[in-house]
Amino acid sequence: MSDQRTSALEYAEANKEQFLNSLKEILTIPSISTDPARVVDMQRAAEWVASQLRSLGMQKVKLYPTKKYPIVYGEWNVSKGMPTVLIYGHYDVQPVDPLELWKSQPFDPSKRGDSLFARGASDMKGQIVAAIKAIEAIVKTGGLPVNVKWIIEGEEEIGSPNLEAFIAEHKALLACDFALNPDSGMIGMDAPSITYALRGLAYFELKVFGPATDLHSGIYGGVVHNPANALAELIAGMHDEQGRVTLPGFYDTVLSLSDEERAEMARLPLSERHYLDQTGVPALAGEKGFSPIEQASARPTLDVNGLLSGFTGLGSKTVIPAWAMAKISMRLVPDQDPKEVHRQFLEYLNAKAPKDIRWELSVMAGGRASISSRDSAGVLAFINALEAAWGKRPYFKREGGSVPVVTYMQEILGVDSVLTGFGLPDDNLHAPNEKLHLPTWYKGINALIHFFLNLAE
Repeated sequence: MSDQRTSALEYAEANKEQFLNSLKEILTIPSISTDPARVVDMQRAAEWVASQLRSLGMQKVKLYPTKKYPIVYGEWNVSKGMPTVLIYGHYDVQPVDPLELWKSQPFDPSKRGDSLFARGASDMKGQIVAAIKAIEAIVKTGGLPVNVKWIIEGEEEIGSPNLEAFIAEHKALLACDFALNPDSGMIGMDAPSITYALRGLAYFELKVFGPATDLHSGIYGGVVHNPANALAELIAGMHDEQGRVTLPGFYDTVLSLSDEERAEMARLPLSERHYLDQTGVPALAGEKGFSPIEQASARPTLDVNGLLSGFTGLGSKTVIPAWAMAKISMRLVPDQDPKEVHRQFLEYLNAKAPKDIRWELSVMAGGRASISSRDSAGVLAFINALEAAWGKRPYFKREGGSVPVVTYMQEILGVDSVLTGFGLPDDNLHAPNEKLHLPTWYKGINALIHFFLNLAE
Protein backbone atom coordinates (compact mmCIF):
# COMPACT_ATOMS: atom_id res chain seq x y z
CA MET A 1 0.00 0.00 0.00
CA SER A 2 2.83 2.37 0.80
CA ASP A 3 4.23 1.87 -2.73
CA GLN A 4 0.86 2.75 -4.27
CA ARG A 5 0.54 5.76 -2.00
CA THR A 6 3.89 7.09 -3.19
CA SER A 7 3.01 6.37 -6.82
CA ALA A 8 -0.41 8.03 -6.55
CA LEU A 9 1.05 11.16 -4.98
CA GLU A 10 3.74 11.30 -7.67
CA TYR A 11 1.05 10.90 -10.35
CA ALA A 12 -0.89 13.81 -8.86
CA GLU A 13 2.23 15.98 -8.83
CA ALA A 14 3.07 15.11 -12.43
CA ASN A 15 -0.48 15.79 -13.64
CA LYS A 16 -1.27 19.07 -11.87
CA GLU A 17 -1.67 20.91 -15.16
CA GLN A 18 -4.02 18.24 -16.52
CA PHE A 19 -6.06 18.38 -13.33
CA LEU A 20 -6.33 22.15 -13.63
CA ASN A 21 -7.38 21.94 -17.27
CA SER A 22 -10.16 19.53 -16.35
CA LEU A 23 -11.39 21.95 -13.72
CA LYS A 24 -11.36 24.78 -16.23
CA GLU A 25 -13.47 22.66 -18.61
CA ILE A 26 -16.38 22.30 -16.24
CA LEU A 27 -16.05 25.88 -15.03
CA THR A 28 -16.81 27.11 -18.55
CA ILE A 29 -20.28 25.53 -18.34
CA PRO A 30 -22.78 28.09 -16.93
CA SER A 31 -24.80 25.57 -14.92
CA ILE A 32 -26.98 28.07 -13.04
CA SER A 33 -29.82 25.97 -11.64
CA THR A 34 -32.06 28.92 -10.79
CA ASP A 35 -32.06 30.17 -14.41
CA PRO A 36 -34.64 28.46 -16.68
CA ALA A 37 -32.59 29.53 -19.71
CA ARG A 38 -29.73 27.26 -18.58
CA VAL A 39 -31.45 23.88 -18.96
CA VAL A 40 -29.10 22.81 -21.77
CA ASP A 41 -26.06 23.93 -19.75
CA MET A 42 -27.28 21.98 -16.73
CA GLN A 43 -27.49 18.85 -18.88
CA ARG A 44 -24.01 19.54 -20.27
CA ALA A 45 -22.56 19.81 -16.76
CA ALA A 46 -24.20 16.55 -15.68
CA GLU A 47 -22.88 14.78 -18.77
CA TRP A 48 -19.40 16.18 -18.15
CA VAL A 49 -19.37 14.66 -14.65
CA ALA A 50 -20.66 11.34 -16.01
CA SER A 51 -17.95 11.27 -18.68
CA GLN A 52 -15.29 11.83 -16.02
CA LEU A 53 -16.64 8.91 -13.98
CA ARG A 54 -16.65 6.66 -17.04
CA SER A 55 -13.05 7.63 -17.80
CA LEU A 56 -12.11 6.36 -14.33
CA GLY A 57 -13.70 3.00 -15.07
CA MET A 58 -16.68 3.58 -12.81
CA GLN A 59 -19.56 1.16 -13.31
CA LYS A 60 -23.31 1.79 -13.75
CA VAL A 61 -22.72 5.45 -14.59
CA LYS A 62 -26.14 6.95 -15.23
CA LEU A 63 -28.01 10.25 -15.29
CA TYR A 64 -31.16 9.77 -13.23
CA PRO A 65 -33.87 12.24 -14.24
CA THR A 66 -35.73 14.22 -11.58
CA LYS A 67 -38.56 16.74 -11.89
CA LYS A 68 -35.90 19.33 -12.71
CA TYR A 69 -32.22 18.42 -13.21
CA PRO A 70 -30.53 14.99 -13.40
CA ILE A 71 -28.58 13.28 -10.65
CA VAL A 72 -25.33 11.62 -11.73
CA TYR A 73 -24.60 8.19 -10.27
CA GLY A 74 -21.66 5.83 -10.63
CA GLU A 75 -19.94 3.14 -8.56
CA TRP A 76 -16.77 1.09 -8.12
CA ASN A 77 -17.03 -2.26 -6.37
CA VAL A 78 -13.97 -4.26 -5.39
CA SER A 79 -14.95 -6.31 -2.34
CA LYS A 80 -17.80 -6.69 0.13
CA GLY A 81 -15.14 -6.80 2.82
CA MET A 82 -14.02 -3.25 2.08
CA PRO A 83 -15.78 -0.07 3.22
CA THR A 84 -18.14 1.70 0.83
CA VAL A 85 -17.89 5.49 0.55
CA LEU A 86 -20.73 7.53 -0.97
CA ILE A 87 -19.28 10.74 -2.46
CA TYR A 88 -21.71 13.65 -2.65
CA GLY A 89 -21.42 16.78 -4.75
CA HIS A 90 -23.39 19.27 -6.84
CA TYR A 91 -22.63 20.58 -10.31
CA ASP A 92 -24.94 23.60 -10.21
CA VAL A 93 -23.76 27.11 -9.33
CA GLN A 94 -25.16 30.42 -8.16
CA PRO A 95 -26.11 33.27 -10.51
CA VAL A 96 -23.31 35.74 -11.30
CA ASP A 97 -25.07 39.05 -10.68
CA PRO A 98 -23.90 41.78 -10.42
CA LEU A 99 -21.81 41.01 -13.49
CA GLU A 100 -20.14 44.44 -13.54
CA LEU A 101 -18.29 43.65 -10.30
CA TRP A 102 -16.43 40.72 -11.84
CA LYS A 103 -12.81 41.47 -12.82
CA SER A 104 -12.94 38.66 -15.40
CA GLN A 105 -15.77 36.78 -17.06
CA PRO A 106 -17.39 34.38 -14.53
CA PHE A 107 -17.41 31.41 -16.93
CA ASP A 108 -14.00 32.07 -18.46
CA PRO A 109 -11.64 30.78 -15.74
CA SER A 110 -8.87 33.27 -15.05
CA LYS A 111 -5.71 32.50 -13.07
CA ARG A 112 -4.41 35.47 -11.10
CA GLY A 113 -1.59 34.81 -8.69
CA ASP A 114 -2.22 31.54 -6.86
CA SER A 115 -5.98 31.59 -7.42
CA LEU A 116 -8.38 30.55 -10.18
CA PHE A 117 -11.36 32.91 -10.58
CA ALA A 118 -14.68 31.62 -11.93
CA ARG A 119 -18.21 30.95 -10.75
CA GLY A 120 -18.25 27.51 -9.13
CA ALA A 121 -14.47 27.34 -8.72
CA SER A 122 -14.81 26.83 -4.97
CA ASP A 123 -18.54 26.04 -4.60
CA MET A 124 -18.31 23.30 -5.56
CA LYS A 125 -16.95 22.23 -8.91
CA GLY A 126 -13.41 22.53 -7.58
CA GLN A 127 -14.27 20.12 -4.78
CA ILE A 128 -15.88 17.59 -7.15
CA VAL A 129 -12.88 17.67 -9.47
CA ALA A 130 -10.54 17.24 -6.48
CA ALA A 131 -12.32 13.98 -5.57
CA ILE A 132 -12.34 12.80 -9.20
CA LYS A 133 -8.64 13.50 -9.66
CA ALA A 134 -7.63 11.92 -6.36
CA ILE A 135 -9.36 8.72 -7.45
CA GLU A 136 -7.81 9.01 -10.90
CA ALA A 137 -4.36 9.07 -9.30
CA ILE A 138 -5.17 5.91 -7.36
CA VAL A 139 -6.83 4.10 -10.29
CA LYS A 140 -3.85 4.84 -12.56
CA THR A 141 -1.31 3.54 -10.04
CA GLY A 142 -2.68 0.16 -9.02
CA GLY A 143 -6.45 0.45 -8.75
CA LEU A 144 -8.91 1.75 -6.17
CA PRO A 145 -8.89 -0.63 -3.17
CA VAL A 146 -12.22 0.48 -1.62
CA ASN A 147 -15.82 0.62 -2.79
CA VAL A 148 -17.03 4.00 -4.01
CA LYS A 149 -20.40 5.38 -5.05
CA TRP A 150 -21.15 8.85 -6.43
CA ILE A 151 -24.24 11.03 -6.12
CA ILE A 152 -23.74 14.38 -7.86
CA GLU A 153 -26.88 16.53 -8.05
CA GLY A 154 -27.78 19.70 -9.92
CA GLU A 155 -30.16 21.41 -7.52
CA GLU A 156 -28.22 22.24 -4.36
CA GLU A 157 -28.24 25.96 -5.03
CA ILE A 158 -32.05 25.93 -5.22
CA GLY A 159 -32.57 23.88 -2.07
CA SER A 160 -32.27 20.32 -3.45
CA PRO A 161 -36.06 19.94 -3.90
CA ASN A 162 -35.82 16.46 -5.45
CA LEU A 163 -32.87 14.99 -3.58
CA GLU A 164 -34.65 13.67 -0.48
CA ALA A 165 -37.16 11.72 -2.58
CA PHE A 166 -34.37 10.35 -4.80
CA ILE A 167 -32.39 9.08 -1.80
CA ALA A 168 -35.53 7.50 -0.30
CA GLU A 169 -36.40 5.78 -3.60
CA HIS A 170 -32.85 4.47 -4.11
CA LYS A 171 -31.85 3.36 -0.62
CA ALA A 172 -30.45 0.04 -1.81
CA LEU A 173 -28.49 1.65 -4.64
CA LEU A 174 -26.95 4.23 -2.27
CA ALA A 175 -26.24 1.85 0.62
CA CYS A 176 -22.83 2.68 2.10
CA ASP A 177 -20.80 2.80 5.31
CA PHE A 178 -20.53 6.59 5.32
CA ALA A 179 -20.62 9.57 3.00
CA LEU A 180 -17.85 11.93 1.95
CA ASN A 181 -19.15 15.46 1.41
CA PRO A 182 -16.50 18.00 0.36
CA ASP A 183 -19.07 20.84 0.20
CA SER A 184 -17.60 22.57 3.24
CA GLY A 185 -14.35 24.46 3.67
CA MET A 186 -11.29 25.27 5.72
CA ILE A 187 -10.77 27.97 8.32
CA GLY A 188 -7.61 29.10 6.55
CA MET A 189 -5.05 27.82 4.07
CA ASP A 190 -2.94 26.46 6.92
CA ALA A 191 -5.88 25.20 8.97
CA PRO A 192 -7.25 21.89 7.61
CA SER A 193 -10.73 21.29 8.99
CA ILE A 194 -13.42 18.66 9.47
CA THR A 195 -17.00 19.77 10.06
CA TYR A 196 -18.91 17.41 12.36
CA ALA A 197 -22.10 19.33 13.12
CA LEU A 198 -24.49 21.58 11.24
CA ARG A 199 -27.33 23.73 12.46
CA GLY A 200 -30.85 23.12 11.25
CA LEU A 201 -33.42 25.68 10.19
CA ALA A 202 -36.95 26.79 10.94
CA TYR A 203 -38.10 29.66 8.71
CA PHE A 204 -41.38 31.54 9.12
CA GLU A 205 -43.34 34.47 7.76
CA LEU A 206 -45.26 36.39 10.42
CA LYS A 207 -48.00 38.80 9.32
CA VAL A 208 -49.81 41.20 11.65
CA PHE A 209 -53.09 42.83 10.54
CA GLY A 210 -54.87 45.88 11.95
CA PRO A 211 -57.27 48.20 10.09
CA ALA A 212 -58.93 47.12 6.85
CA THR A 213 -56.88 49.69 4.89
CA ASP A 214 -54.04 52.12 5.51
CA LEU A 215 -55.28 54.98 7.69
CA HIS A 216 -54.43 58.69 8.01
CA SER A 217 -52.17 58.88 11.07
CA GLY A 218 -53.40 62.33 11.94
CA ILE A 219 -57.04 61.25 12.09
CA TYR A 220 -56.66 57.75 13.55
CA GLY A 221 -53.28 57.86 15.30
CA GLY A 222 -53.74 56.85 18.94
CA VAL A 223 -57.09 55.17 18.24
CA VAL A 224 -55.91 51.90 16.64
CA HIS A 225 -52.91 49.71 17.38
CA ASN A 226 -50.43 50.20 14.56
CA PRO A 227 -49.61 46.73 13.13
CA ALA A 228 -45.99 47.76 12.52
CA ASN A 229 -45.68 48.80 16.17
CA ALA A 230 -47.33 45.58 17.29
CA LEU A 231 -44.96 43.48 15.17
CA ALA A 232 -41.94 45.37 16.53
CA GLU A 233 -43.17 44.77 20.09
CA LEU A 234 -43.59 41.04 19.42
CA ILE A 235 -40.12 40.78 17.87
CA ALA A 236 -38.53 42.73 20.73
CA GLY A 237 -39.97 40.23 23.18
CA MET A 238 -38.45 37.22 21.43
CA HIS A 239 -35.13 37.69 23.30
CA ASP A 240 -34.43 38.35 26.96
CA GLU A 241 -31.64 40.45 28.48
CA GLN A 242 -29.27 37.48 28.34
CA GLY A 243 -29.72 37.13 24.58
CA ARG A 244 -31.77 33.96 24.99
CA VAL A 245 -34.81 33.18 22.84
CA THR A 246 -38.03 33.45 24.85
CA LEU A 247 -40.23 30.99 22.96
CA PRO A 248 -41.66 28.58 25.58
CA GLY A 249 -39.55 25.40 25.80
CA PHE A 250 -37.13 26.56 23.09
CA TYR A 251 -34.06 25.19 24.93
CA ASP A 252 -35.68 22.06 26.41
CA THR A 253 -34.10 19.63 23.92
CA VAL A 254 -30.90 21.55 23.08
CA LEU A 255 -27.92 19.18 23.26
CA SER A 256 -25.40 20.73 25.62
CA LEU A 257 -21.74 21.18 24.75
CA SER A 258 -19.39 18.97 26.76
CA ASP A 259 -16.26 20.42 28.37
CA GLU A 260 -14.13 18.44 25.92
CA GLU A 261 -16.05 19.81 22.93
CA ARG A 262 -15.80 23.38 24.19
CA ALA A 263 -12.05 22.91 24.62
CA GLU A 264 -11.79 21.60 21.03
CA MET A 265 -13.75 24.59 19.76
CA ALA A 266 -11.49 26.93 21.72
CA ARG A 267 -8.56 25.67 19.57
CA LEU A 268 -10.13 27.27 16.52
CA PRO A 269 -8.40 30.48 15.42
CA LEU A 270 -11.69 32.38 15.52
CA SER A 271 -11.39 34.99 18.24
CA GLU A 272 -13.67 37.91 19.04
CA ARG A 273 -11.39 40.08 16.91
CA HIS A 274 -11.97 37.74 13.95
CA TYR A 275 -15.73 38.29 14.14
CA LEU A 276 -15.34 42.03 14.60
CA ASP A 277 -13.08 42.24 11.56
CA GLN A 278 -15.29 40.00 9.42
CA THR A 279 -18.55 41.79 10.23
CA GLY A 280 -17.51 45.41 10.73
CA VAL A 281 -19.78 45.78 13.77
CA PRO A 282 -18.63 47.98 16.70
CA ALA A 283 -19.29 45.20 19.25
CA LEU A 284 -20.51 41.61 19.38
CA ALA A 285 -23.84 40.55 20.83
CA GLY A 286 -25.50 37.19 21.43
CA GLU A 287 -26.24 34.73 24.17
CA LYS A 288 -24.36 35.38 27.40
CA GLY A 289 -22.06 32.67 28.70
CA PHE A 290 -20.85 31.40 25.33
CA SER A 291 -17.87 32.32 23.17
CA PRO A 292 -18.41 33.84 19.71
CA ILE A 293 -17.61 30.58 17.93
CA GLU A 294 -20.02 28.69 20.19
CA GLN A 295 -22.72 31.28 19.59
CA ALA A 296 -22.18 31.17 15.82
CA SER A 297 -22.17 27.41 15.39
CA ALA A 298 -23.38 25.45 18.42
CA ARG A 299 -26.21 27.51 19.93
CA PRO A 300 -29.70 28.12 18.53
CA THR A 301 -30.71 31.54 17.28
CA LEU A 302 -33.70 33.62 16.23
CA ASP A 303 -33.20 36.36 13.63
CA VAL A 304 -35.36 38.72 11.61
CA ASN A 305 -34.42 38.32 7.95
CA GLY A 306 -36.76 40.91 6.54
CA LEU A 307 -39.36 43.53 7.53
CA LEU A 308 -42.05 45.20 5.43
CA SER A 309 -44.86 47.57 6.30
CA GLY A 310 -46.48 50.82 5.29
CA PHE A 311 -44.88 53.49 3.11
CA THR A 312 -41.22 52.85 2.24
CA GLY A 313 -40.73 55.13 -0.77
CA LEU A 314 -38.93 58.46 -1.05
CA GLY A 315 -40.37 61.36 0.91
CA SER A 316 -43.09 61.04 3.53
CA LYS A 317 -46.58 59.65 3.73
CA THR A 318 -48.29 59.72 7.12
CA VAL A 319 -50.16 56.45 7.31
CA ILE A 320 -50.95 53.79 9.83
CA PRO A 321 -50.34 50.63 7.75
CA ALA A 322 -53.02 48.00 7.44
CA TRP A 323 -50.49 45.21 7.93
CA ALA A 324 -46.87 44.42 8.73
CA MET A 325 -44.74 41.39 7.86
CA ALA A 326 -41.50 39.86 9.11
CA LYS A 327 -39.44 36.96 7.81
CA ILE A 328 -38.03 35.17 10.86
CA SER A 329 -35.56 32.29 10.87
CA MET A 330 -34.22 30.15 13.66
CA ARG A 331 -30.99 28.22 13.40
CA LEU A 332 -31.48 24.99 15.34
CA VAL A 333 -29.02 22.66 17.03
CA PRO A 334 -29.24 18.98 18.00
CA ASP A 335 -31.83 17.82 19.21
CA GLN A 336 -34.35 20.52 18.30
CA ASP A 337 -37.26 19.64 16.02
CA PRO A 338 -38.50 22.28 13.51
CA LYS A 339 -42.08 21.12 14.00
CA GLU A 340 -41.80 21.53 17.76
CA VAL A 341 -40.26 24.97 17.28
CA HIS A 342 -43.28 25.89 15.15
CA ARG A 343 -45.54 24.87 18.03
CA GLN A 344 -43.42 26.94 20.45
CA PHE A 345 -43.69 29.97 18.16
CA LEU A 346 -47.48 29.62 18.04
CA GLU A 347 -47.58 29.34 21.83
CA TYR A 348 -45.54 32.54 22.15
CA LEU A 349 -47.82 34.44 19.77
CA ASN A 350 -50.99 33.19 21.43
CA ALA A 351 -49.67 34.40 24.77
CA LYS A 352 -48.04 37.68 23.71
CA ALA A 353 -49.98 39.06 20.73
CA PRO A 354 -52.39 41.86 21.73
CA LYS A 355 -56.10 41.25 21.12
CA ASP A 356 -56.51 44.39 19.00
CA ILE A 357 -54.56 42.90 16.08
CA ARG A 358 -54.83 39.69 14.05
CA TRP A 359 -51.81 37.59 13.06
CA GLU A 360 -50.89 34.71 10.74
CA LEU A 361 -47.79 32.51 10.94
CA SER A 362 -46.68 30.58 7.84
CA VAL A 363 -43.98 27.91 7.73
CA MET A 364 -41.56 28.61 4.88
CA ALA A 365 -38.84 25.96 5.42
CA GLY A 366 -37.51 23.59 8.02
CA GLY A 367 -34.79 21.02 8.59
CA ARG A 368 -33.18 19.31 11.53
CA ALA A 369 -29.62 19.89 12.70
CA SER A 370 -27.07 17.12 12.32
CA ILE A 371 -24.13 15.92 14.36
CA SER A 372 -21.69 13.13 13.47
CA SER A 373 -19.28 10.99 15.44
CA ARG A 374 -15.75 12.36 15.63
CA ASP A 375 -14.17 8.93 16.06
CA SER A 376 -15.70 6.85 13.26
CA ALA A 377 -13.49 4.95 10.83
CA GLY A 378 -14.14 7.50 8.09
CA VAL A 379 -13.33 10.48 10.28
CA LEU A 380 -10.18 8.87 11.66
CA ALA A 381 -9.02 8.08 8.12
CA PHE A 382 -9.60 11.70 7.14
CA ILE A 383 -7.83 13.08 10.21
CA ASN A 384 -4.73 11.11 9.22
CA ALA A 385 -5.12 12.17 5.59
CA LEU A 386 -5.26 15.88 6.41
CA GLU A 387 -2.35 15.54 8.79
CA ALA A 388 -0.30 13.80 6.08
CA ALA A 389 -1.06 16.55 3.55
CA TRP A 390 -0.71 19.56 5.86
CA GLY A 391 1.71 18.26 8.46
CA LYS A 392 -0.54 19.28 11.35
CA ARG A 393 -3.54 18.05 13.27
CA PRO A 394 -6.80 19.25 11.67
CA TYR A 395 -9.43 21.31 13.47
CA PHE A 396 -12.90 20.02 14.28
CA LYS A 397 -15.57 22.63 13.71
CA ARG A 398 -19.31 23.09 13.66
CA GLU A 399 -20.99 25.07 10.89
CA GLY A 400 -23.65 27.60 11.67
CA GLY A 401 -25.47 26.96 8.41
CA SER A 402 -27.40 23.99 7.08
CA VAL A 403 -26.55 21.24 4.56
CA PRO A 404 -29.81 19.27 4.11
CA VAL A 405 -28.19 16.31 2.33
CA VAL A 406 -26.24 15.45 5.50
CA THR A 407 -29.52 15.11 7.39
CA TYR A 408 -31.11 13.10 4.56
CA MET A 409 -28.24 10.62 4.65
CA GLN A 410 -28.51 10.27 8.42
CA GLU A 411 -32.27 9.86 8.49
CA ILE A 412 -32.80 7.81 5.28
CA LEU A 413 -29.54 5.88 4.75
CA GLY A 414 -28.54 5.75 8.42
CA VAL A 415 -24.99 6.99 7.77
CA ASP A 416 -22.88 9.90 8.90
CA SER A 417 -20.98 12.20 6.57
CA VAL A 418 -17.35 13.22 6.63
CA LEU A 419 -17.91 16.89 5.83
CA THR A 420 -14.86 18.71 4.56
CA GLY A 421 -13.59 20.70 1.61
CA PHE A 422 -10.72 22.88 0.48
CA GLY A 423 -12.37 26.24 -0.02
CA LEU A 424 -11.25 29.24 2.03
CA PRO A 425 -13.27 31.93 3.85
CA ASP A 426 -12.29 34.59 1.32
CA ASP A 427 -13.30 32.56 -1.76
CA ASN A 428 -16.30 34.88 -2.38
CA LEU A 429 -18.86 32.09 -2.48
CA HIS A 430 -22.12 33.27 -4.08
CA ALA A 431 -20.48 36.65 -4.79
CA PRO A 432 -18.56 38.27 -7.67
CA ASN A 433 -14.98 37.10 -8.22
CA GLU A 434 -15.41 33.66 -6.70
CA LYS A 435 -12.03 31.96 -6.53
CA LEU A 436 -10.17 28.80 -5.62
CA HIS A 437 -6.74 28.91 -3.98
CA LEU A 438 -4.82 26.42 -6.10
CA PRO A 439 -2.01 25.45 -3.66
CA THR A 440 -4.70 24.54 -1.12
CA TRP A 441 -6.65 22.65 -3.80
CA TYR A 442 -3.62 20.57 -4.78
CA LYS A 443 -3.00 19.74 -1.11
CA GLY A 444 -6.65 18.74 -0.90
CA ILE A 445 -6.22 16.27 -3.76
CA ASN A 446 -3.25 14.76 -1.92
CA ALA A 447 -5.32 14.54 1.27
CA LEU A 448 -8.06 12.67 -0.61
CA ILE A 449 -5.49 10.25 -2.01
CA HIS A 450 -4.30 9.51 1.53
CA PHE A 451 -7.92 9.21 2.70
CA PHE A 452 -9.02 6.54 0.22
CA LEU A 453 -5.82 4.55 0.76
CA ASN A 454 -6.11 4.90 4.54
CA LEU A 455 -9.55 3.24 4.38
CA ALA A 456 -8.05 0.15 2.79
CA GLU A 457 -5.41 -0.36 5.48
